[in-house]
Amino acid sequence: MAKNAFQNQNCPVSVTIRLIGGKYKALLLWHLTGRTLRFSQLHKLVPEATSKMLTQQLRELEEDGLILRTVYPVVPPHVDYSLTELGQSLFPILESMYRWGSAFMEAEGRTPDCSMAFPCPHCGEGHTVP
Repeated sequence: MAKNAFQNQNCPVSVTIRLIGGKYKALLLWHLTGRTLRFSQLHKLVPEATSKMLTQQLRELEEDGLILRTVYPVVPPHVDYSLTELGQSLFPILESMYRWGSAFMEAEGRTPDCSMAFPCPHCGEGHTVP
């Protein structure tokens, strides 16, 4: 195996991308910022994700310590998802990605239009980015 094969193994950017680089991970982290949501609520916010893919992404985020999955012993089962402190610490990165992507799209003459909006620290509702 080439000497450089594991060169990026300890690269901080590679580690960050591994944690948030899944197909829907950044969106899920964004939507969980400042609030707790159920699976069905997350699925409504990310409707392009199949239930199987959403479950997989949530499990990976949980395994990596970014989200907390709380199961309540009721019938039918009630499961809540929320960010851990580590997951919350990613918001500035996600915000920067949103702002950079918005500027890039606007430079191409496109208008950002997605389910991502800034969660208000007071009401938890999403607001568009100024």
